[in-house]
Amino acid sequence: MGDKLKSVEIFREKKQNKEFVAGITAYNYPVARIADECGIDWILVGDSVGTCEMGYPTTIPVTMEDMTTFTKAVIKGVKNTPVIVDMPFLSSQTTPEEAITNAGKFLQLGASGVKVEGAKKADNIKAIIDSGIPVMGHIGLNPQYYFQTGYKIVGRNKDEIKKTVDAAKILEKIGAFAIILESVTTDLALEILKSSSIPIYGIGAGKNLDGQILVVNDILGLSFDFKPKFSKQYVNLEDKIRKALTQYQKEVKEGKFPDDKHIYS
Repeated sequence: MGDKLKSVEIFREKKQNKEFVAGITAYNYPVARIADECGIDWILVGDSVGTCEMGYPTTIPVTMEDMTTFTKAVIKGVKNTPVIVDMPFLSSQTTPEEAITNAGKFLQLGASGVKVEGAKKADNIKAIIDSGIPVMGHIGLNPQYYFQTGYKIVGRNKDEIKKTVDAAKILEKIGAFAIILESVTTDLALEILKSSSIPIYGIGAGKNLDGQILVVNDILGLSFDFKPKFSKQYVNLEDKIRKALTQYQKEVKEGKFPDDKHIYS
């Protein structure tokens, strides 16, 4: 049963069954394990680990080594949940051979597939797919292209709309099993959804797609100063952690911890 659930076929089946899909990013064993136990549909080990867990201002400094470390931790936490791994900056953009090698490393760790930003290097993406590695596309706002485009909503002019629609068609044609739309207008998202036969998921792309994905730090209230409009905070762990650590420090300094319950006699 577990092997079936980890196959990317589950994404197509859920679309055929008209079942909305809920995905999250995860970067560590505890969150991955809890997500797996909760029945979250899929986990993305995102290169957003750079901004969420490593303190970088963008995802660009994240390396293959970084992604390998965090992927190992997430894989250990799941039993049934498909895990997709982001191809970090320059891991898929150089040559087809290097793209295949890098993508293959994540499958060897136990991932179900990889996610690649943009469609500009379609030959490289197709090479990955042709080698037997499932690929999820990612268009709209592409954080790895930050220094070319910045962070902005995509789909507010005709040129952006055409380029994004064309990118979706290219990704589907070369064999991507699904596409994420990030920070695009609702009208553009629906246009792509209606013209695609593969699952279309959104992060800041409006309603009525095949599913949604959110960054787990945003869900848990651990995104600190940056809180995207499209994200919903379901709990404020920042506040809870702050209170817990403050209380711990207070009890140690006052000599109240450890008490008799927390020592060996």
